[in-house]
Amino acid sequence: MMAYHVPVLATESIEALRIHPDGIYVDATFGGGGHAALILQHLGDKGRLLGFDQDEDAQANVPNDPRLTFIPHNFRNLQQWLRVYGIAQVDGVLADLGVSSHQFDEGERGFSYRFDAPLDMRMNRQSTITAADVLNTYSADELQRVFGEWGEVRNAKTLAAAVVHTRNNQRLRTVGDLLAVAEPLARGERIRYLSQVFQALRIAVNDEMGALGDFLQQATAALKPGGRLVVISYHSLEDRLVKHFLKAGNAEGEPSKDFYGHISRHYELVHKKPLLPSDKEIRQNPRARSAKLRAGERTNFHNPS
Repeated sequence: MMAYHVPVLATESIEALRIHPDGIYVDATFGGGGHAALILQHLGDKGRLLGFDQDEDAQANVPNDPRLTFIPHNFRNLQQWLRVYGIAQVDGVLADLGVSSHQFDEGERGFSYRFDAPLDMRMNRQSTITAADVLNTYSADELQRVFGEWGEVRNAKTLAAAVVHTRNNQRLRTVGDLLAVAEPLARGERIRYLSQVFQALRIAVNDEMGALGDFLQQATAALKPGGRLVVISYHSLEDRLVKHFLKAGNAEGEPSKDFYGHISRHYELVHKKPLLPSDKEIRQNPRARSAKLRAGERTNFHNPS
């Protein structure tokens, strides 16, 4: 298997899954297969693992193991594909969100401001909308919302106006074109500012928050009572959504109640607070520095909807 992505919080994620040798598990973000390889080490001959990844490059990392089924699709379609393979419920689901090291380092994908490349940012290269499309077709208000909501860029309105002004004269096509607009507006640390801008565009292009919400709903429905959901997130938007789902089973974080006023709990938290990478792991893998792991154990609560 080629070097692709160092699995973050590897030991912690496997411990949180509490793997049964004969169980059925889902690696919802297969990537380089690092977490999948660890899951397979804990599975017996009757165990089964399904790996999802919409990025076609991930298929090169699939090992020849009869216990593993690779599904080249977005994890937001989890239940659909479980039905295709005749699986009603699973024992555990793991998702390591965000962009893989491989995607960041492949300059032509346009995920990083370190390389001048076409403004692409599609995780699924069969999709039609690119970052260039967002920058060149969204209105100033829509761009402000993208930068402000998805990137938490403080001067989102100013940046959106600058993009619109620039594209009125020339279409933004490359990372260099975007940097020429964004860098003069950077407030504080340049790297942090550009990271926020690129994060915002990536989330918009791939509908990452919508996909995550769909995935969390479907994972909750697919897990057996006692099954574990383990999610590693890398920014506050993702982490907040995961936290809300583990708390209440919905994106708002508002617990639902039955007729008698009893709170319907979908999960019991495995850890009271999110797990963070150690200083040693961050030194060895700097991209782990913002990771947070949250895990929940599915309760017996049944939602009739």
